[in-house]
Amino acid sequence: KRIGIRREDKSVWERRVPITPAAVAELKKNHAVETWIQPSSIRIIPDSEFAVEGALLKEDLSDCDVVFGVKEIPEEQFRKDGTYVFFSHVIKGQPYNMPMLRALMEKGCTLIDYEKVADAKGKRLIFFGRHAGAAGAIETLYALGRRLSWEGIDTPFLAMKRAYEYPSLEAAKEAVRTLGRRLAEEGIPKRLAPLVIGVAGYGNVGQGVLEVLNELPVQHVRPEELDKLREAAAGDAAGKIYCSTFREEHMVAPKAAVPGASQGGFDYQHYYKNPDQYSSIFERYWPGLSVLINAVYWDTPYPRLISKREMAARQAGGGFRLKVIGDVSCDIEGSIEMTVKSTEPGDPCFVYDPETGETRDGFEGPGLVVMAVDILPSELPLDSSESFCEALKPYIPAIALADYAADFSELALPPEIKKAVIVHKGRLTPSFEYLRRHVDGISSYTKES
Repeated sequence: KRIGIRREDKSVWERRVPITPAAVAELKKNHAVETWIQPSSIRIIPDSEFAVEGALLKEDLSDCDVVFGVKEIPEEQFRKDGTYVFFSHVIKGQPYNMPMLRALMEKGCTLIDYEKVADAKGKRLIFFGRHAGAAGAIETLYALGRRLSWEGIDTPFLAMKRAYEYPSLEAAKEAVRTLGRRLAEEGIPKRLAPLVIGVAGYGNVGQGVLEVLNELPVQHVRPEELDKLREAAAGDAAGKIYCSTFREEHMVAPKAAVPGASQGGFDYQHYYKNPDQYSSIFERYWPGLSVLINAVYWDTPYPRLISKREMAARQAGGGFRLKVIGDVSCDIEGSIEMTVKSTEPGDPCFVYDPETGETRDGFEGPGLVVMAVDILPSELPLDSSESFCEALKPYIPAIALADYAADFSELALPPEIKKAVIVHKGRLTPSFEYLRRHVDGISSYTKES
């Protein structure tokens, strides 16, 4: 059996790889699986390191039984009856990837999506979420320093660099620790007190955010304590940073007495089954935050955290304290409706003006800064690749050795992987049959639209 590792080509910033040289050596030694890899001049791990471990550098991967990648693959690169493993970004029916999904189906291919690999309880097993959160927190601190500088406020945040400028996550965290020491020594200007960073979400991405923020001298407070905190700390120039993590019950509430919802505490199960029966209550909190880092999952039926209309009304009615939104989730006009576009590491931020709805790249101008890099883990490419491969590695032999000519019911894959098969031999699998209406609805779709 032979697997291929494709060269990432969606962005010049995409330097990750799903399988490391050490894993290549293990596959060859323990499972007689050969690896071909496309040469790349930007991949974080040089071609030579793969070659040393027995991988063959090949431009053409069409003779590989399975091809692994990270991001989407151009539709013209699919071969008839091929098997591909990558983040396809189709499970929400994303219009821009429906032509790719249709090409996979028309060519009789099999698609396995990392995003849907999960255990029996539905917990995701293979992800870049932690590193997305960590890189997002670093970028947000970087953005805060520059925004404050434009406002004429000199702070130690200005010393932060972009995440990709650090050689490793540990090096970036050391820079954050240095920042924390300076903040403790120099304090925070009175006009910024209290400096409150809100983190929306507490999953893998949220944990990555907190991994970085906890290197600062932060005091964690519950959302319910924020009002009293602002009153008590309004004149505090000692330099404390407060951090509050928001869960579902802080962000949404039932629109009315909802049949089937439990009484008393927040009913998580009911919310995720019936998101359209809930509305956002996050306006209770966000206007008093200094920084918001968004790490929540969002799809069309779910309420937004902050809408354009809500923010414009707040601006007209006296404004808000919020200076930077680090939108790690980066759903375009999604949970943060002001995220009107995604950005890349080289130019990570834009300023959104709530009054006009206009944007300006950079950190200057009326409004607030939005950080919306949609490939944040690529800013920590070595750490994220190694961590990702460790999670994927136990499943690679089974993926490589499976007989994809078999019917789906007979396809011998671990259950965690089988539930991630979106297309098999050109047909949507039962769990993803809902995507058919999205694929059938793209006849008039063009990339320009």
